[in-house]
Amino acid sequence: MASANEHEAALWKEAAEGAVDCFLCAHRCHIATGNRGVCRVRENAGGRLVSLAYGRVVAQHVDPIEKKPLFHFLPGSKAYSIATVGCNFQCGFCQNWQISQWPRKEPGAMPGEPMTPEEVVANAKGYGCGSVSYTYTEPTMFFEYARDCGRLAKAEGLRNTFVTNGYATAEAVEAMAGWLDAANVDLKAWQDDFYRRICKARVEPVKETIRRMRAAGIHVEVTTLLVPGRNDDPDDLKALAGFLAGVSPDLVWHVSRFHPDYDMLDAPATPIETIREAVAIGRAAGLRFVYAGNVSGWEDTVCPACGATVIRRAGFAVTRRNLRGASCGECGERLPIIVE
Repeated sequence: MASANEHEAALWKEAAEGAVDCFLCAHRCHIATGNRGVCRVRENAGGRLVSLAYGRVVAQHVDPIEKKPLFHFLPGSKAYSIATVGCNFQCGFCQNWQISQWPRKEPGAMPGEPMTPEEVVANAKGYGCGSVSYTYTEPTMFFEYARDCGRLAKAEGLRNTFVTNGYATAEAVEAMAGWLDAANVDLKAWQDDFYRRICKARVEPVKETIRRMRAAGIHVEVTTLLVPGRNDDPDDLKALAGFLAGVSPDLVWHVSRFHPDYDMLDAPATPIETIREAVAIGRAAGLRFVYAGNVSGWEDTVCPACGATVIRRAGFAVTRRNLRGASCGECGERLPIIVE
């Protein structure tokens, strides 16, 4: 039996000499008995893999869905957003490092307010939310909790979304299909060297997750945080945008402005001109919907057929709609937007 702080993990198998192999994320950790994986929230407890973060909520807020950011999924709705501690990345620019990196800095018991899936769903409905969002830290790391909440939420008429680094395995994406409705995936850079140095990971599994999620029927939007001098080379952005357009011209791309944080205080904020150029690169690559984050002026959704503004936004707030269902209110063009 798991202790009060443990929950039986999913997506693992027994290995020799009491070790276990975890295949939840692309690190595919081989974990000796008594040790934890790269995420530090999954532990080999005597030959069985357990989650130490299950049901221990360290952040809960009601957010506009646009803050995820998800611009083409239930626009204008509210998302009940939750997180536990833990992450399988170690990004030097993490904006939520206090909770994402907690298990690396404080290796004892996991913090958080105990909350059952039933309480999560009741809270979401009570706040009038259209969805539950698993966010702030890496939701794949609390997969079992998100899955249990997500299945219950679906049964109660709610949708489920991930804000994720995309480092899931094929097995994990398959296990998400059916209850996970949408995901914003961070494609942090085009160069694998950036991922290895800055995130302690690799880029190819993230690209595969984007493909797999779309193939599984999960609505996908992609965010790239542009860090000056690290991942903003125009040729790299052209390659990245070309990859996304190759997956689908309707794949939504958010290019977001960096501000100094955590261990990356030496880099300046992203120049507005860099954001402007990235938006232009995305459109030139064939992407029909490119947005800018952390700056104003690129939040509106425009019909690619007639040029009409179909969703006007001020920051994260939807201020005007010109839609007939999921079609342009002016010309009737069917748009890749999931509405309530």
